[in-house]
Amino acid sequence: MCRVNLDTQGVPAASQTLLAEIHGAFGATPNMFKAVANAPAALQSMWAAFGALGKGRLGARLGEQIAVAIANRNRCEYCLAAHTVLGGKAGASPAEMAAAQVGQSDDPRTAAALEFALKVVQQRAQITDADVARLRSAGFDDGQIVEIMAHVALNLFTNYVNVALDVPLDFPRVALK
Repeated sequence: MCRVNLDTQGVPAASQTLLAEIHGAFGATPNMFKAVANAPAALQSMWAAFGALGKGRLGARLGEQIAVAIANRNRCEYCLAAHTVLGGKAGASPAEMAAAQVGQSDDPRTAAALEFALKVVQQRAQITDADVARLRSAGFDDGQIVEIMAHVALNLFTNYVNVALDVPLDFPRVALK
């Protein structure tokens, strides 16, 4: 049972415009957004981050692969389910999303990004020069490296919201690995 209000009629008025925009984007209002809508500043921040990163240089497919890897690591069933669906919409096959869930990819560039993102999460950002050098060797420039960090930060926020607040799943369940 969710630990915060999910009734969109009961959230602050300042969240209503964004909830309408989110509803339009998804065709429904996912429970995660309903939960975050209790804090208009948090909703605005999260939705803006999704929008900005969706237009980033990494591309939606890699962003979704990073998201499922982090969700699996943090045992966030909500984000794992949601980003698996979104990854498919971004062009990733079910096999690619399943591999990304455990930080793997047949594509060396994607594999390097997933390895880096998971290392940032697992080691609480205590990475080395060699970790960054591996990303550069895989073809990532400084801007893309920072963008990977932004994906990590956004996904940590959404994972923590969903796990801590026990947000009910409204996407098809995907088994944690």
